[in-house]
Amino acid sequence: MSSRQAARRRKAENAWLITGPLGILAVVITTSLALVDDTVTPSDLAIAAALLAILVGAEVAILPFIVRRHNMIVAIYEIPLVLALFFLPPPIVVLTFALGNLITQMRRRLPPVKLWFNVARAAVAAAIACAVMLALPPMRGVGPGTWGILFLAVATYTLVTFFAVIGVFLLVQGVAAAREVLRTGIRTLVITVGVNVAVGLIILIVLQVTPWSALLVLGLAIVLAIFYRSYAVFLSQHRMLSQLYDLSRAIGRGDQEGGLADDLLFRVRALMQAEYATLWLPAQGRYPEVLLSARVDDSGLLDITPTPPLARALAQEGNGRTVTAGSRLETSGELRTALRASGVKDVIVTPLRSGQAVIGTLEVVNRLGDTVHFTAGDVQVLETIAAHAGVAMENSRLVDRLRYDAYHDGLTALANRRRITEALEESVVVRAPGEVVAVLLFDVDRLRDVNESLGHAAGDKLLAEVARRLRAFAPPAALVGRVGGDEFVVTLRSESIEAAAQLATELREQVRDPIMFGTLTLDVDTAVGVVVHPDHGTDPATLLQRADVAATAAKSVPGGVQLFSVGLESRSVRRLELAGDLRRALDNDELEVYFQPKVTLTDRRLVGVECLARWEHPAHGAVSPEDFVAVAEHTGQLSRLTEAVLKEGLRRCREWADADRPLAVAVNLSPRTLVDPGFPARVEALLQEYGVEPEQVTFEIKEDGVTGPTDRPLPTLRRLREIGVRLSVDDFGTGYSSLSYLRRLPVHEVKIDRTFVQGMATDAGDLAIVRAVVALSLQFGLTVVAEGVESELTLDLLKEMGCEIGQGFLFSRPLPYERLEAWFGARTESEPTPLGEVRRLRAVT
Repeated sequence: MSSRQAARRRKAENAWLITGPLGILAVVITTSLALVDDTVTPSDLAIAAALLAILVGAEVAILPFIVRRHNMIVAIYEIPLVLALFFLPPPIVVLTFALGNLITQMRRRLPPVKLWFNVARAAVAAAIACAVMLALPPMRGVGPGTWGILFLAVATYTLVTFFAVIGVFLLVQGVAAAREVLRTGIRTLVITVGVNVAVGLIILIVLQVTPWSALLVLGLAIVLAIFYRSYAVFLSQHRMLSQLYDLSRAIGRGDQEGGLADDLLFRVRALMQAEYATLWLPAQGRYPEVLLSARVDDSGLLDITPTPPLARALAQEGNGRTVTAGSRLETSGELRTALRASGVKDVIVTPLRSGQAVIGTLEVVNRLGDTVHFTAGDVQVLETIAAHAGVAMENSRLVDRLRYDAYHDGLTALANRRRITEALEESVVVRAPGEVVAVLLFDVDRLRDVNESLGHAAGDKLLAEVARRLRAFAPPAALVGRVGGDEFVVTLRSESIEAAAQLATELREQVRDPIMFGTLTLDVDTAVGVVVHPDHGTDPATLLQRADVAATAAKSVPGGVQLFSVGLESRSVRRLELAGDLRRALDNDELEVYFQPKVTLTDRRLVGVECLARWEHPAHGAVSPEDFVAVAEHTGQLSRLTEAVLKEGLRRCREWADADRPLAVAVNLSPRTLVDPGFPARVEALLQEYGVEPEQVTFEIKEDGVTGPTDRPLPTLRRLREIGVRLSVDDFGTGYSSLSYLRRLPVHEVKIDRTFVQGMATDAGDLAIVRAVVALSLQFGLTVVAEGVESELTLDLLKEMGCEIGQGFLFSRPLPYERLEAWFGARTESEPTPLGEVRRLRAVT
């Protein structure tokens, strides 16, 4: 504030550049006038004294108006000037008006720069007016000729005064301020000059008839002055009422137009004729602190205010009261000290209320004009405005809160589905050539497990953290939203489909950092579906639906990111159609179980088979296991599907044991089955029903089903181990879990994922992964099974590492029971053992 005030003072000092030349010019012209006419009589001095008194008294009939931060006045100086030009010699006229202005300005207590400018302006204007009068023909009587001469002289005085004011505003405030003076003052000056000269001429004529009429003129002048003053007050009150009405209407519609603060502050500043009008709202809930100010020199709102903090603090105390400080206002000693320290002339701080609560303050600082101050009437006006503004402000916040809640998610504060849909509607309408509108849908994995095991508070924390990370890492131009329970959307304009897919991959990696829940560390994993406009859809509903389809497909791809294709949608629709058919297929035993042999790598003995469900649909043909297992999970038929496969496996296992060629069977379990507390009891009952030893059964569970963020599967796993069945971690390596995690699992076997086994012969990275898994598993006493063995080179590498069992096309594809029996006869030979006949592969080609 101090630097700004210093700059203003430096600008104000520039007025001396005009005051000096005006003073010199006044002295030169007055001296020249004295040389032309230096006759001064005692009656001239008496008349000059009377006119001087009139000049000083004319201040009661002024009309003030404000230009920028400076006040200007229009007075009735033209009336005494008419009389002075007619009765007095020119030098006395100049001295009288210079002295009269000096006394008047000193009474107003103006700073020196303004005081001497006004004195110099009056002196030079009077001098030039006298010079114009002397240049015209001499006045004879009080006829029309005299009227014209006096009118021209007085008009000259007024024009010189007016243009001197414009000059100083141009120098101090700039072109805009000078233009505003010209616009504001020209019409008023024309009217007042005409009226005042006419009144002055009437008085002159009356005095010429008889000097005693001066008494009547004096009485009339007093009456006119009172009327003039009353009229000025009336104009001021009318202006204030009109502005109050306009302000009330602006406040009433401010929340609809979105400009409540702008309308309020600019209108309050103009109405109160203040240098600053400030709105302050403290932080409340999700709303941050608001500090906005309208300043007379600026067209926009500022975030600064010179209001002393003490005044605002006092306005907030208790129920809130208006705090005032200034020369004409009630001011405490402490506040007066704070006022001087901040360089403020006067201030009014009125609390804004909502009911009995104070929700902020409305403040005005520094009444414009050096001699003008805020009064008690101004306090009442500001309190009236604050009463309306407080209600409107609270209503505006309520409406804004309702609008915000309608378009944002309550948990994460992100845009909701409605907002995302509207944003997409706008984006797809207008786009640059070659540009695409990308929609990235992030599906958070295992949210249900977190909710069920740790509670919904932990699930909410997980969602809020994912929202924070997406907001932090998404590009600034992207819109991030939550469109479902565990689904987030990032939409933005992108240069290409490839760029959108690359962004999805980067964002997925950036949100994967672990999150802590007390002592539990949870890996945040997401599946991302990517669609773009116009390639994958032309409307928001289609884009979001297809992004959901792509996200579902992304759960089963290694990178976790899937770009939409038409095949995905037809597959999704097909799954929906299969739901009813699967139920009928289970009722009618239409699903078939295939068996894929497991072979020891060292001596190639057949040790067991994996049971795999297959479904030949009468209309669609072969349905992939991935499709009908997903349908079973979504339709609640998974337990029936699992039991159907398990029963068939146990039945064949019993038959092989009865034929004295025992083979173990392996059945896949879904993670959902592991959270079913009744599953172990059903397994135990089936083992007893078919008479199969528990160690002849292995349950294979995918890695992400047993190494997830929660311990919910552990009770089921432990119960199954107690029964005596074997447990295997399937597809190990695809879930990126720590190998040391195996130590806490009650499992017997690790099954290395086929993608690593198939690539180990040609990829050093895959080879290193397989070698590490085998080594660590053997150290933990776990059996290692390699699936995807398709070449002798791969088999030799696995044998060298110490891997015990293999499964893959090198040995056999999954086969139905009849073909498996044929395979037994064609590809194996029996080998008697104390435990029964063992089948060994004859040869592998």
